[in-house]
Amino acid sequence: MQVILHTGVHCTDDDRLLKGLLRNADGWRHEGISIPGPSNYRQLLSEAVNSIADGRPTPDAREVVMDAIMSEDPEDVQRLVLSHANFFCVPKLALSDGLLYRMAERRLRTLRRLFAEDELELHIGLRDFATWLPALLANSPRQHLNDVLCGADPMQLRWSHLIHRIRMELPDVPITVWANEDTPLIWGQLLRRLAGIALDRKITGAFDMLSAVIAPEGMQRFRAFLKENPDVPEPQKRKIMAAFMDKYAMDEAVEEELDLPGWDVAYVDMLTELYDEDLYHIAGMEGVTFVAP
Repeated sequence: MQVILHTGVHCTDDDRLLKGLLRNADGWRHEGISIPGPSNYRQLLSEAVNSIADGRPTPDAREVVMDAIMSEDPEDVQRLVLSHANFFCVPKLALSDGLLYRMAERRLRTLRRLFAEDELELHIGLRDFATWLPALLANSPRQHLNDVLCGADPMQLRWSHLIHRIRMELPDVPITVWANEDTPLIWGQLLRRLAGIALDRKITGAFDMLSAVIAPEGMQRFRAFLKENPDVPEPQKRKIMAAFMDKYAMDEAVEEELDLPGWDVAYVDMLTELYDEDLYHIAGMEGVTFVAP
């Protein structure tokens, strides 16, 4: 069985990917694709990984977990898709000891032991530290950014370091990565990749994120264009989506106000520039599929 884990990062899609998958779940079930509801597995998966820790799972551990997670007969499932933004940790611990998701490799290693007979894949959406850190602060009980940073320097943070650590620990686990800022343009592709279906297949909700950031008039015109041009190839379709975003994007949906002490425009711009460079580096890493518009 293929076991697909989407694990955030925090403050990216806010469970919208999972909701998009669940909207299509009934139609995919007969193809051996299982999209269980989060209440079936999030706490269970965390507890299972915590209990195993650095030990070895009992012989029946996988069977017990699978039976609890799925309503289908596991023998009928070829691909199990799980989404758990807190799998590595809760938001307030994301930078524990000044390191991005310090427990990521250990928890993934344990999960790999639990699903030793399965094919594990990891899917991660990333976000510009210029907006991720303020969002992380807002989603934690911490009162000050320094309490969230735990000694880390925002200018030295790199998502590639996290991806590299995971690759070193689990070189046989493929990783799919994307930038959260691109999601309106690649939303349908992300849903299809998580489900493991053809990238040009019609699905429900492929343009949900685009409709959330452009004006209704723009969305109406975009849908009219697709109706008149049903055979537009997927790469060309994304270029058209980008053009509609340029023209019809709603400022309140795509712009974020940042108000942190010491963070002037130059500082924020530098963080974004470093993030863009890091994404380019990640896209070239072995074992990593980078989803771009």
